[in-house]
Amino acid sequence: MSAAVTQLTPVHAQETPKEEDYFRIMKMSAPEGTLLEVGGLTVLPNGDLGVATRRGDIFIVENPTSRRPFFRKFASGLHEVLGLAYKDGALYCAQRGELTKLTDTNMDGKADVYETVYAWPISGHYHEYSFGPKLAPDGSFFVSGNVAFGNEEWWRGESRVPWRGWMMHISADGSTLEPWATGMRSPCGLGMINGELFYTENQGDWMGSGGVWHVRKGDFVGHPAGLRWTDQPNSPLKLKAEQIYAQVDERRIKNEQGRYIKPENRVNEEFKTMFDVKKAIPELRLPAVWLPHGVLGISNSEMLAIPDNYFGPFGGQVLVGDQGQSKIMRVVLEKVKGEYQGVAFDFRSNFQSGVLRMAWAKDGSLFVGETNRGWGSAGDANEGLQRLVWNNRVPFEMRTVKAMPDGFEIEFTLPVDKKSAADLASYSVESFIYKYHSVYGSPVVNNETCEVKGVKVSDDGYKVRIIVDNMRQYYIHNITLNGVRERDNFYSLVHPTGYYTLNNFPDGAKLSMSGVSTYNSEKEAKAKAEAEAKAAAAKTKVAAKPKAPAAPVKTVAKVPTYEEVKPLLAKFTCSACHNADKKQVGPAFRDIAKRNYSNEMMVKLIYNPNPENWPGYATEMPPMPQVPRADALKIAGWINSLK
Repeated sequence: MSAAVTQLTPVHAQETPKEEDYFRIMKMSAPEGTLLEVGGLTVLPNGDLGVATRRGDIFIVENPTSRRPFFRKFASGLHEVLGLAYKDGALYCAQRGELTKLTDTNMDGKADVYETVYAWPISGHYHEYSFGPKLAPDGSFFVSGNVAFGNEEWWRGESRVPWRGWMMHISADGSTLEPWATGMRSPCGLGMINGELFYTENQGDWMGSGGVWHVRKGDFVGHPAGLRWTDQPNSPLKLKAEQIYAQVDERRIKNEQGRYIKPENRVNEEFKTMFDVKKAIPELRLPAVWLPHGVLGISNSEMLAIPDNYFGPFGGQVLVGDQGQSKIMRVVLEKVKGEYQGVAFDFRSNFQSGVLRMAWAKDGSLFVGETNRGWGSAGDANEGLQRLVWNNRVPFEMRTVKAMPDGFEIEFTLPVDKKSAADLASYSVESFIYKYHSVYGSPVVNNETCEVKGVKVSDDGYKVRIIVDNMRQYYIHNITLNGVRERDNFYSLVHPTGYYTLNNFPDGAKLSMSGVSTYNSEKEAKAKAEAEAKAAAAKTKVAAKPKAPAAPVKTVAKVPTYEEVKPLLAKFTCSACHNADKKQVGPAFRDIAKRNYSNEMMVKLIYNPNPENWPGYATEMPPMPQVPRADALKIAGWINSLK
């Protein structure tokens, strides 16, 4: 593409279709009185659907994609089932403290044998969830164990009994349990992708944001609680928590009354990132893909590969559910220098409750199991079972983003309009990362702009390659394509932003600047406007007669509009938990406005929330001292305008 590209001629585009124009959410009707707080889903060889609930029931759903599916109770009396798998004619589920095999030996449609495959310790703490199983290619099982919370230090994750905060590997015959890896906090989303084990983590203490981890035997993925058990003879690693605390202060501090102080984020402090600590702790496994908190979920769940012939251009990629935001994201992985990395996008939102489990129907649609009891989620329901159906129309999306030595290669699902794609103003890239500390979550830190210096569009219009300055290893790169349009209808992208985690730079040839477009319509328009203003000022320059000073005019503070505060709500993740008009994870902004807080008081509550003010919400709001005062006042002013 020549560097000299003529300025774009304005084109009146048709309204760009949305997610729902391609992927339809369909509700599955269940028998009256059935509470489907779904903890596990699996599809049987005949196409029937197995559904496990958090209340301890397991149903077999016959004809699950029909208008009138039939629900048959297969088992009951189980304890908080949060996973389900089918193997050799039996169902397997993870209860709080064991992997259980359920068999219908007399063929009456109900399980008559409940068999403990393998049991692991529990202390009885409510947060000691167990997730799984996920089947490995050899028929063995992976299950994971949540940490508990502290007694006095209720915010601090603890491993009170062996293998809490661990991934556990159980042999195919159930004879042995092998501790596999640790550092997990809330490992809800196990996934077997191309025969390799992955999992998704939630934001929390020691976890700055959610993300996707590739898990190999002997890995430590970040949370130190499980390191308590590395002195056990069957532990695959010998790392101790004290080695982590030597790198990062655990901040176990008492006040004058002798009570522990909850650690909170400190603005303008010196801090370390996970990759800083990895230099001293090589066992520390970094995320393959970060899922920025509040943008790509707040409580990440199931990972599920898309079969090659399902969901059109997205076959072979990975879906990740999110319980808190009741949505599904799309992840594209690539391996660079032996390590996984890749990009994450939004995919489909607006499910009726928190997305916890997913499974593929025989007809290519996606079963989605949902729950929100005790966890809080977007959506109007507390539970549900829905189905996501593709209508065979291809949306205009970034299909993949791949790292290059000097930038990124972006492949689209449909050919691009070459003029818009050759304009540098169509692209923006910035990078950021999170702190690694004992605080619950982390603000975005070390933000920097990455200038897009050149772009090359492929002849067929399906790919662009952008040259990007200031790319940083181990950082998340926010790649936004607001200006790129589709060739035939001039549509904008359904999801114009992807988040690429750059763990390694690939080898290969860099692009020559002589062979790329460097045209930037924004810079050209700005230069033209400045030149015109300068010329106009020169023509009208006359000696002005001094005027008497005008009387002071009282000004009334302007109330920010939604369009003005929308970027702030997204930047500081307010919109992750709050909706303008309805209850989400937190109260609606309109309900907050009804409390009649002054703007100043609201800013104080942003910095230091009082959860007791909102006793009906399970998820507490963390302190947000990193929000600049001016931005907090804008947000407060807008909220109060909703009265």
